[in-house]
Amino acid sequence: MRPGTVRVLGVDPGLTRCGVGVVDVERRTPTLVHVEVVRSSADEAIEQRLLRIARGVEAAIDEHRPDAIALERVFAQANLRSVMGVAQISGVVLRAAAERGIPISLLTPTEVKSSVTGYGAADKRQVGEMVRRLLRLDVAPKPADAADALAIAIAEGWRARVRASGMPSGSATPAQRAWAAAEARARR
Repeated sequence: MRPGTVRVLGVDPGLTRCGVGVVDVERRTPTLVHVEVVRSSADEAIEQRLLRIARGVEAAIDEHRPDAIALERVFAQANLRSVMGVAQISGVVLRAAAERGIPISLLTPTEVKSSVTGYGAADKRQVGEMVRRLLRLDVAPKPADAADALAIAIAEGWRARVRASGMPSGSATPAQRAWAAAEARARR
């Protein structure tokens, strides 16, 4: 990696499909390093599912050695089973980051969408298309969990670059300014 480049591993947590994406961000330009979806089967015991996802995430961390990890923040939804699985996987990722001494950030879906698309209510297709454009790919990553993990990594990479450089907000990109505004609203 070149000096001034930040490597971020983004995680879109899920118990059945967990997106893991790694990007390098140099200046304002993200570059794809790795993307995968770690899967577990609903037929497996919960402890085996957590172990399978944990091993996949940890393997990506150990292979790609990110400077930072970004994780989509758990948000309330009507499906308790789904939110529990996301919370369990989030705990696995938080532990892996802490064990390795890697800083971790939690980003809401709105923060990520605002950052990469400029619109906090963007749909999955719009996020995938912007990830495709930003990473200069021929097609959007599939499934959506992969694109979401990359979007999370890109959002955190831009955020980390702004923090590290002390860049005044006037020189931030429109997406970075949108992210900062979304983050400010989320704190209220």
